[in-house]
Amino acid sequence: MKCKTKLLSAAAIICASSAGAADLEVTHWWTSGGEAAAVSEFAKAFTEKTDHNWVDGAIAGSGGTARPIIISRIIGGDPMAATQLNHGRQSEELIEAGLMTDLTEIAEAGGWKDLVNPSALLDACTFEGRIYCVPVNIHSAQWLWLSHDAFAKAGVAVPQDWHEFVAAAPALEKAGLVPLAMGQQGWQQNIAFGTLTIAIAGIDDWREVSVNKNADVAAGGSYTAVFEAAASARELARDSNVQDWNLATNMVISGKAGGQIMGDWAQGEFQVAGQVAGDDYTCLPGLGINQILDTGGDAFYFPKVDDPAVQAAQLELATLLISPEVQVAFNLAKGSLPVRGDIDMSSANSCMQKGLQILADGGVLPSNDMNLSADTTTQVEDLMAEFWASDLSAADAQARYVDIIARAD
Repeated sequence: MKCKTKLLSAAAIICASSAGAADLEVTHWWTSGGEAAAVSEFAKAFTEKTDHNWVDGAIAGSGGTARPIIISRIIGGDPMAATQLNHGRQSEELIEAGLMTDLTEIAEAGGWKDLVNPSALLDACTFEGRIYCVPVNIHSAQWLWLSHDAFAKAGVAVPQDWHEFVAAAPALEKAGLVPLAMGQQGWQQNIAFGTLTIAIAGIDDWREVSVNKNADVAAGGSYTAVFEAAASARELARDSNVQDWNLATNMVISGKAGGQIMGDWAQGEFQVAGQVAGDDYTCLPGLGINQILDTGGDAFYFPKVDDPAVQAAQLELATLLISPEVQVAFNLAKGSLPVRGDIDMSSANSCMQKGLQILADGGVLPSNDMNLSADTTTQVEDLMAEFWASDLSAADAQARYVDIIARAD
């Protein structure tokens, strides 16, 4: 038996138990240009550093489309060998049902508890003291991406925060441009709503609602201001007719739109397009209002399978995904932050450096993937999809949101 893996001390355990080469089907929803470039780093490393083969199972349509397919296959007895999910509560029921592989042994051998930063990422992989996933990146949603070309066409300076962006919108419209690019999917609109919430309602009220499920705060004045801001943003995005998030990002890249509220993964699209942060586009974490980011992200889970060769290969892949060189290569391509606090990211561009500094300063919040159940998240996303696609008033939308929070688990 060959054993190429030389990554961590855990490799000794893995190689000793390996039963031969295996083909590993890996499902994920990374299909945009930047995402495809990033996931290819995983596939390349797995093929080159182990005896096994990465069999790519990309599912187009973002997480909202892919997650039901992934979960249905696992529950239905046709599990893939590895799959992307967002760490948090999405896999709770699968773990409770005993369908996911326990990674605790290799996590302890690899010292994951000491190297994963922030530790909440590994906590989100932990259920009843056992570790069931390997976090691979930190994603934050609170970013405003701005096109230098669009603001030059409009004859106004590139904004430095959300308020300046709103003030510049009439000039963009006069120049025939769309102020705010927005894909027509509830999860994208929910990201914009959540980002506006943290910036406008403030961190304390956001925490009361998202973490503590305080419906009284959700019904209060700070959230009224958020819904009114969301209604204004809806008007700025009226002429944005694209569906997918990366198509909205392309509107910014091509100078057809002034800006987009989207997670840090948008950065991968700018990179693929050959654009340079600071020269061609500007990124404003926290909408330029508060220097704080949530720390959601992606993780890989390994459904239980019967084949010993696949079982051994699963553990090799889990070990490799969190190794230093793979973390650097993947996250530089993805535009996300690494989960390890002990690796050199000096080659990252200025946007990623902003995120790294905020992380180093401790300006982090738990993501709603960790705060809210999948059912509650779906209800909020459905509300946002209706709100952005209609003339539903801010007051009526807030009332329905309060009801969701009052029933949230």
